[in-house]
Amino acid sequence: MDVTFATASPSFEVRFDSLYQPGHALAFPCDAEGHVDLDALSERARTNYLFARAMVGRENSLPHVMTHAAESMV
Repeated sequence: MDVTFATASPSFEVRFDSLYQPGHALAFPCDAEGHVDLDALSERARTNYLFARAMVGRENSLPHVMTHAAESMV
């Protein structure tokens, strides 16, 4: 499941790739250092973010920060 959010450019996202399903990931808007503003997320996105963090090493890889290209926005 890919989760992306529109933010002002330049933008970054913290991405949690699935360990078992190549190409699947959870991604959330963040700053250049990977800090996510939990107050800016919807309740569902906040729940997904907290789940992704809790599942690092079990379901998801360590998160990595990357620039968010406008073409990848859904």
